[in-house]
Amino acid sequence: MNTPIRISSISQAHKMQGFAPPPHPMISIIECGQLKGSPGMSVVLDFYMISIKRNCNNLMYGQQKYDFDEGFMAFVGPNQILSGQQHAPGYEPKGWMLFVHPDFFWGTPLAKKIKQYEFFNYSVKEALFLSDKEEKVINDIVANIIHECNGNIDGFTQNIIVSHLETLLNYSERFYQRQFITRKITNHQILDRLNDLLNNYFDSDDLMTNGLPTVEFISESLHVSPGYLRSLLKNLTGQSTQQHIHEKLIDKAKEKLSTTSLSVSEIAYGLGFEHPQSFNKLFKTKTKVSPLEFRASFN
Repeated sequence: MNTPIRISSISQAHKMQGFAPPPHPMISIIECGQLKGSPGMSVVLDFYMISIKRNCNNLMYGQQKYDFDEGFMAFVGPNQILSGQQHAPGYEPKGWMLFVHPDFFWGTPLAKKIKQYEFFNYSVKEALFLSDKEEKVINDIVANIIHECNGNIDGFTQNIIVSHLETLLNYSERFYQRQFITRKITNHQILDRLNDLLNNYFDSDDLMTNGLPTVEFISESLHVSPGYLRSLLKNLTGQSTQQHIHEKLIDKAKEKLSTTSLSVSEIAYGLGFEHPQSFNKLFKTKTKVSPLEFRASFN
């Protein structure tokens, strides 16, 4: 892959495509059909990209390819790599792409809030699939944004567009929650794989060698992004990934405390803790009793 080209402004992106300058320098919406494919060229955006695509299977995000012909909604945060692919015969992309620079949110509540939307860090295979009704809701909001961008820019323009963008993101979050529910089989399979992974990890020598498993290690092993896994687990179990790891750890600690004569320190070291005090603190936080008090309850 060639060295990615950094695109620092939306005006620069328009210029590279041979488009006229955007009506507003910090936000732009273009139709997928207007894009000129550049196979092999990779770019890094300094701004956000939100898109709905149908038959747009010629784009890479990171190392993964968009290949969902039925259409999907995707969110890309700043500093992500995008690369063009060779068009297939009869290629007719449909949909739109919305670009918005982080500076556009300056001085508004969305400047901080936008970082709370986890889906900007999801991978391609974790895209949002919309029903026709949901897609209409999103497209209507985007139509309002286009209307504002193409109108007379005044002192109200930024706040109105930011309000529409926040509404779009809130609906997107709602629709993702719906997707977590409607794809229960797939999501529970991920949960089952997670539990198997943690059980095998805690039963092996990995704890002694590598310490506690990290969220990044778990995500990579399950081939999902950390943000998507966190959102999925919150929906299924009410816990974050870290909390789920700790729960499995405490279950293993309870097993050792109740079935072995190992000291608390030996158990702590065996579970990957460098300091027994850290194990004692976590155990008491999770169970409301100390390891010794828990063991005493079995005697």
